[in-house]
Amino acid sequence: MSKLAPAHSDEVVRVRVPFSIRKHGGRKLVVVPASAAAAPARPRVDNAMVKALARAFRWRKLLETEVYGTIEELAAAEKINASYVSRVLRMTLLAPDIVEAILDGRHAPGLTLANTMKHFLVLWNEQRRR
Repeated sequence: MSKLAPAHSDEVVRVRVPFSIRKHGGRKLVVVPASAAAAPARPRVDNAMVKALARAFRWRKLLETEVYGTIEELAAAEKINASYVSRVLRMTLLAPDIVEAILDGRHAPGLTLANTMKHFLVLWNEQRRR
């Protein structure tokens, strides 16, 4: 059994951290007072973007290895619309650093799956600028 130093000892350091714990959506959430310094924001991984990237690269591999000869065959096998497959496949043309940022949750907040699929830029420098 360890012996604790008395409260008045020079060896004891006490740290008071004001916070409360609240339930939020079935999870426990730590709430700090408004006067506390804000912690750096954690990266938010956009699961829709990550899933679309994974699909795009898998589909590209299936086409490159000639498992499917056309986008239409691939779409029929996946039971989805061929135009959707085409739009998602464009994501394989994103600049590598943008793909990495998406996977790490460091991409720009305005970069969403919807706007990526609508207004796709082919040149990497233009992608980075947008």
